[in-house]
Amino acid sequence: MTTNKGATERRIGGVRVTAGRIVLAVVTVLAVWFILINRNTVKIHLWGITTVNAPMWLVLLIMLLAGCLIGVLAHMRSMARRRR
Repeated sequence: MTTNKGATERRIGGVRVTAGRIVLAVVTVLAVWFILINRNTVKIHLWGITTVNAPMWLVLLIMLLAGCLIGVLAHMRSMARRRR
């Protein structure tokens, strides 16, 4: 039995291109664009302890990185569960 990988997967410059990677690239570009257009300074209240003034792009970048870290950790945890 043969499978037709060409319908779901292509290679461009030696890199495997899948629908998931295209979606990831589009979301990344949109997130970076959104961060770059939000350059105003905002006041952030940190759990009622203190207030910090920071550029909105920095706050958004930190939140994006935190979300990526949570995603990676969740993926690693699910992979570890599958191995058991």
